[in-house]
Amino acid sequence: MDDMSAVVVKRLKEVVVGRREFEQQMEMIGMIRHENVAELKAYYFSKDDKLAVYSYYTQGSLFQMLHGNRGMYDRVPLGWDARLKIATGAARGLAKIHEGNNGRFIHGNIKSSNIFLDSQGYGCIGDIGLTAIMRSLPQRTCLSSGYHAPEITDTRRSTQSSDVYSFGVVLLELLTGKSPASRETKHGEKMYLATWIRNVVVEEWTGEVFDMEILSESGGFEEEMVEMMQIGLACVAVKQQERPHIAHVVKMIQDIRSTDAE
Repeated sequence: MDDMSAVVVKRLKEVVVGRREFEQQMEMIGMIRHENVAELKAYYFSKDDKLAVYSYYTQGSLFQMLHGNRGMYDRVPLGWDARLKIATGAARGLAKIHEGNNGRFIHGNIKSSNIFLDSQGYGCIGDIGLTAIMRSLPQRTCLSSGYHAPEITDTRRSTQSSDVYSFGVVLLELLTGKSPASRETKHGEKMYLATWIRNVVVEEWTGEVFDMEILSESGGFEEEMVEMMQIGLACVAVKQQERPHIAHVVKMIQDIRSTDAE
């Protein structure tokens, strides 16, 4: 790139639209500029290759920060302050994305591997709007990830409400340190992270649900963590109409602490 900044080039293998629709979508994505949104710097379309060029984040993705080197002696724990900043930034980024296309823009694939950390430790949303031009995933694949809302049977028909659901799952992932993917219970049943947390009573959240990496801190953040858990659970409401708007989610997260340092 002309400014010599590091970038990442993503090859888009499952594009199902023609050049015109591809370019229209990429132009809309490129218009979304915000400090908590990974900038689309360039794109390329040919018969054999479709590419998207994004800003590069040296600290990597939230998925790597949460799940990388678990149990290893050299792992650097992700503290509560860091997790709160990540949630704050990512929420702001998603709110900005939803303002795009006259308030109708949809991300379609919110997950921890698509959230990156900027130099100040705030979360930034990447991979914006690509589901609209990509081959739809089978429903079983969508649901098995644990991120997609239960009403989503076609990833190309995601909604802003389903984005909020997916973001809620990310909040639960931040709090628990657990992958959202389905797991077997002691009774042999398959259960996703959101379902599992709903089945744990509030009084047992501290001992049963919250990530031990946070609980081992001496800051006494349990009240803030409970507030974040309640926000996450509101986002993953089964009924779409019960989920909050992302702008309200931003406010609730910022209100967890009265002073929001930037």
